[in-house]
Amino acid sequence: MGIKRLLSGSFHVGARFLAGALVVFLAACAGPGPSTAVAPMSTADYNYVIGPGDTMEIFVWGNEELSTSAIVRPDGKLTTRLVEDLEASGKTSTELAREIEKVYAEYVRQPVVSVIVNGFAGVPEQQVRVVGEAAQPTAVPFRQHMTLLDLMIAVGGMTEFAAGNRSVLVRTEGGRQVTQGLRLDDLLKDGDISANMALQPGDVVIISESWF
Repeated sequence: MGIKRLLSGSFHVGARFLAGALVVFLAACAGPGPSTAVAPMSTADYNYVIGPGDTMEIFVWGNEELSTSAIVRPDGKLTTRLVEDLEASGKTSTELAREIEKVYAEYVRQPVVSVIVNGFAGVPEQQVRVVGEAAQPTAVPFRQHMTLLDLMIAVGGMTEFAAGNRSVLVRTEGGRQVTQGLRLDDLLKDGDISANMALQPGDVVIISESWF
């Protein structure tokens, strides 16, 4: 293991140093240590809201010339036919459709608009982030009934340097951060499904590095 890590190069060392610093920072912000278990929460009222980078189809019934595809810009707005700089981020697809109808009403009699989101990025509050020794550290849009196993599949598992059973989940509850230890080695290497758990929008999974 020591020889492999020496050969991995300064880039990997620097990346793991930054990940380690992030672990320390988030743990300090969280208050209680990893033994503080997060409480289960209900997502029964979860509704996906549009975020920067989302792509969608805008369909105007009976007016094919107005129907088009669009992408939400980094500033959260979109521009499409007859619609300029319309705020889209933070709205559901239904809410956005009603906003577009108001604009089109100036040009079309009783417009009926449907917005179909087909490329998801989401707002940060509805993403689940994975940092540290994930194969592909990234932010993943939360979806209903998402579990820790689903997330690990999405990021391609862990690197060879990961200490899966020393990893933690950070969740914001009532305006404060709480943490819970994770057993990723048990889940991914041993197939122990009892180590799986339900995730929530905004969760952060920090995969620790094995230093030995």
